[in-house]
Amino acid sequence: MNHPEYLAFALPAFFLFLWLEYVVVKKKKLKNIYKYESSVSNISIGIAERLLNLFITVSFYNLYVWIYENYRLLNISNAWWIWVVMLLATDFVWYWYHRLGHEVNIFWGAHIVHHQSEEFNFTVAARITTLQAIVRNVFWCILPFIGFHPNLVMTILVVHGVYSFFTHTQILEKQKWLEYIFITPSLHGVHHASDEKYLDKNYGDVFVFWDKLFGTFQKEEEKPRYGLTHPINSYSFLWQHFHYYLELYEAARRKSSIKEKLRIYFGSPAVMDQEIRPIIEKKWMSKNKVNSYHFKYKGYINLQLILSFVAMSILTYYFDQFDNLTKGFFVVFVLITLINIGAQLEQKRWVPYLEHIRFLVFCSFFIIQSHNYFLLILPFIFVFIIEKMFNFSNWYQKSILKII
Repeated sequence: MNHPEYLAFALPAFFLFLWLEYVVVKKKKLKNIYKYESSVSNISIGIAERLLNLFITVSFYNLYVWIYENYRLLNISNAWWIWVVMLLATDFVWYWYHRLGHEVNIFWGAHIVHHQSEEFNFTVAARITTLQAIVRNVFWCILPFIGFHPNLVMTILVVHGVYSFFTHTQILEKQKWLEYIFITPSLHGVHHASDEKYLDKNYGDVFVFWDKLFGTFQKEEEKPRYGLTHPINSYSFLWQHFHYYLELYEAARRKSSIKEKLRIYFGSPAVMDQEIRPIIEKKWMSKNKVNSYHFKYKGYINLQLILSFVAMSILTYYFDQFDNLTKGFFVVFVLITLINIGAQLEQKRWVPYLEHIRFLVFCSFFIIQSHNYFLLILPFIFVFIIEKMFNFSNWYQKSILKII
């Protein structure tokens, strides 16, 4: 079951459907569907998740095999109808994983990233963090424990993921008859809404049964307002991933007893003190944060995003052939690039130093591969020279980031 190279051929399909959706949006002259910064942010998070998932997918498959071989409760056959049962079981587990992801702070911290976008389109489907994927896979351990074969589990999870991708769009017209059985884009759009009447609704991923059964169903009435009830107003790759855990830490720090601290981490997001986020934003966010986006070289961001996607695709295809050093280089280089993209969108002053780090990582990898270790000093000398003689960082901030 360890064949990550097959995924490399599926990755371009994401951009094909993304392009088709964008064409339809432009043709129909639909507004507020796509925003450049948000789309870049969504795709960046998706690339990071796909990249890091290469290292955990195989591990979870092996865990599923171990559970199945040693602890399964039933011997379930491979008959055709079992696939239907498996799909229902997967969606049932998803419902509760998803619902707990909204009702328990420590899980919400992993899932909140998926809801940060104030647009609703195919790029949002990619907005999944590796931490969320880990939590999700832990929940799915129940399936091999019941007795579903790991190969069946992995196959159904792919089907499940493909279906959920197509529920993140606004270009499809409402088909009310489908809503009696399936989660549609309209119903999932409700789930992504920040309107009071739409909050904590429609947790199902494929089927609508569970929401109707457990009282969390809501059909679309007024057009939803997408995003969080308290927007984070940031495109920073790091901030989007970790801001909520900083909020939890700050909230727990204010409590004196272990019981109260645990209640913060395992309590509901609804009772979080809303005054905490402005405090940590003031402490951690860039002092030069600007309200208007005016990054000069948008093409440079696009180039870095394409480069990250290509690097992720190469690592996916050759994953089993690369040694650990090469794998580590790809991960570090891509993550630095994605952090760099978010920092450029935020116009953070430290971007030039991140450019230096990326350059040093790139050069060091090839020097180490050549075993000419004495050359490692050269890229450091180069960085020193362009900083001291040409004041590279100051030029970058003024000419590229447009920070005055």
